[in-house]
Amino acid sequence: MTKTKKTYHHGDLRASLEAAAAQLILEDGVEGLSMRKLADRVGVSRSAPYHHFADKQQLLCAVAARGFELQAATMAQIPEGLGFIEQVNEFISRYVHWAVAYPQYYDLMFGRDVWGSGEPDEDFLQHSHGYFRSYVERVEAWQRAGHLPPEVEALRFAQVSWSTMHGLSRLLIDGIYVDPKATDAICQTATELFFGQLRPA
Repeated sequence: MTKTKKTYHHGDLRASLEAAAAQLILEDGVEGLSMRKLADRVGVSRSAPYHHFADKQQLLCAVAARGFELQAATMAQIPEGLGFIEQVNEFISRYVHWAVAYPQYYDLMFGRDVWGSGEPDEDFLQHSHGYFRSYVERVEAWQRAGHLPPEVEALRFAQVSWSTMHGLSRLLIDGIYVDPKATDAICQTATELFFGQLRPA
């Protein structure tokens, strides 16, 4: 029986390669990913991935950049009309739950396989820096609305509060917090510590 190869439009193949790479990383880790395995998984020639990615490192950067897009899309779905504390808790909860659900992306977004290589490409850097910049802007908007004291420096607050979300995500991904049922309660506590206690009197 002849195996029929899949056909793709140019843009579709790149997206398919990125998605398949993420799945292979989930299954076998970054070490188990190769351009050859990726081509076999997608059902294209061994040379096809190189039309879109110069090497494995560029592929990892692309998967990580896609992770920023996917997580940002999740954060953008926070319902309107929530009170401030409810909105913040939803933000923290969505961040952590997404990171735990998609470690194959999250590990690359903030891990040594991209950052430690010393070779993150420009597209990845734009996604990464833009993602954090959008969070700083969100904090600044909360401050303008009177939810944070004016003397708090928005950038430093964003750095510390994001570090908490990231640390919690890493502990859960790494299996140090093994009871996922506690995640929502921990996120609620983070909300109260960082935002509830700092609201202007």
